[in-house]
Amino acid sequence: MRIRAVFLVAVVMGLLCAASNLPAQSPDAAIKAMMLKSADDWNKGDIDAFASSYKNSPDILFMGDPINKGYAAMVARYKKVYGSKVKMGALSFSDLEVQPLDAKFATVTGKFHLERSADGGGNADGYYLLVAEKTKDGWKIIRDSSTSSPKK
Repeated sequence: MRIRAVFLVAVVMGLLCAASNLPAQSPDAAIKAMMLKSADDWNKGDIDAFASSYKNSPDILFMGDPINKGYAAMVARYKKVYGSKVKMGALSFSDLEVQPLDAKFATVTGKFHLERSADGGGNADGYYLLVAEKTKDGWKIIRDSSTSSPKK
């Protein structure tokens, strides 16, 4: 019985050591996964889940029109502007690029497209520059500068 216990402990320790040597998900892959999840949450009509890609902090900054500081203000703005599934439409990202700044911070740039009916406000396109921070809960957006493309 004692030999089995020692063997079992050795096997578990070996598995733990092997798992600790697995490469961690790169910031590029982790941040892109976070962005894709946020678009998926948006497309489900779930603003609260979408907002979870942002750090829940009074210090985050959303530089749109208007500029909002703090998580609560940002979420309130999204709910006011996009308060229905028709207004939310379908969100997609393209040209997504991640540039790590160090082990804890990265910038994210790309384009967004919001496909909406005329009743929802029509389609919208633009660009964004995000700053993401690696937190205990994964990568979270702490700065968002989004610009809409001029209407054609």
